[in-house]
Amino acid sequence: MLPREILKKLKRLEIKTSRLVEGSVAGSYLSTFKGRGIEFTEVREYVEGDDVRAIDWNVTARMGAPFIKTFVEERDLTVMLAVDLSGSMGFGTTTQTKKDLALYFCAAAALLAAQNNDRVGLIAYTDRVEKFVPPRKGKRHVMRLLVELAGINPKGSGTNPEAAAVYLMRTVKSRATLFWVSDFIGADGSHSLRAASRRHELVPVTIQDRREAGLPPVGLVVLEDPETGGRVLVDSSSHAFISAQEHERQKAGSQRDSLMKMLKAEPVELWTGESVVMPLAQYFRRKARMRRQ
Repeated sequence: MLPREILKKLKRLEIKTSRLVEGSVAGSYLSTFKGRGIEFTEVREYVEGDDVRAIDWNVTARMGAPFIKTFVEERDLTVMLAVDLSGSMGFGTTTQTKKDLALYFCAAAALLAAQNNDRVGLIAYTDRVEKFVPPRKGKRHVMRLLVELAGINPKGSGTNPEAAAVYLMRTVKSRATLFWVSDFIGADGSHSLRAASRRHELVPVTIQDRREAGLPPVGLVVLEDPETGGRVLVDSSSHAFISAQEHERQKAGSQRDSLMKMLKAEPVELWTGESVVMPLAQYFRRKARMRRQ
């Protein structure tokens, strides 16, 4: 039985994301993630304005009047959510942690997929695979998936995307749209992520907090590594510490940029305390334009 506060959080999450999937983002999602092709449905009589290339000449000759073939898109899509639950995802200095933001994004993506009758699955990981939910269709399945994601008490605190990518490659054989939700801090798992990107349509979702750019100069503070538990006393006002922070920030950004370039993937960039709607809508619009080119 899940704690009552988690169930309340999921109820609020469902209400908020339902508004999202009913808005313009839903149309952008549909136009961005096309199905595998089109399938024939029926033949109907030609009307002015129809594409003449769709005329069925055999039926036209038999009936003595022009008829055209009609088709519908064969979607049959699978959406997989790969979610980083390592210790660094518990960080947050605004109204939510990075883990909370990841859950909100997953709810939005999963409900969008369910609305379009796409299958949705989940793999949650730390330095090991914490949870795997096979992809299935339906809103009831999506809500169960989100309940399980919200209720995970991770056994690990480190991060190993390599293990998650390898597990995913073994279990999900058909091509999927793969949302990889992480702060991308620590081990990059670049080898297996690149292999996964060749099989699936990989969409990195970067979860960030603006305070990670650096601490304010408030004097002596104790810093704790959320993944190793190690602690260190630092003088946040010292020039050396401020310079080291800036160096680490640039290094982390450079590593993240290099990973995205290697994966040939355009990320969805999200920040704690800010809406997922605008970045998600902008991403869908960019992808839709690229597909039309």
